[in-house]
Amino acid sequence: MDEQRARALLQAERAKVEELLGQRVAASQLDLATAKETGDWSDRADPLTDEQVDEALVEQLQERLGAIERAERRLENGTFGRSVQSGEPIPDERLEADPTAELTVDEARQP
Repeated sequence: MDEQRARALLQAERAKVEELLGQRVAASQLDLATAKETGDWSDRADPLTDEQVDEALVEQLQERLGAIERAERRLENGTFGRSVQSGEPIPDERLEADPTAELTVDEARQP
């Protein structure tokens, strides 16, 4: 995969993840504010469950941002598109589907 295409894929992925992260944080803050309001709660565990789900989603999005940053570093270092484990080329089709891929499909399937 050429550098320009890789950069474009990573930028698009970063924008998408950052937007989702911003939405999730805003929704989390709204949920927290709503939970603090007085009202009739049918189940007081609902706000806690919502908060835990929000935290898990934010954590996953932050992990995805970390993967994007690692891929951007590989791009700068000239190792993008190669397995971080074996150095084998990662097919363009895999990188198109997931530009942060660090392993070949076979390596990713290994336990």
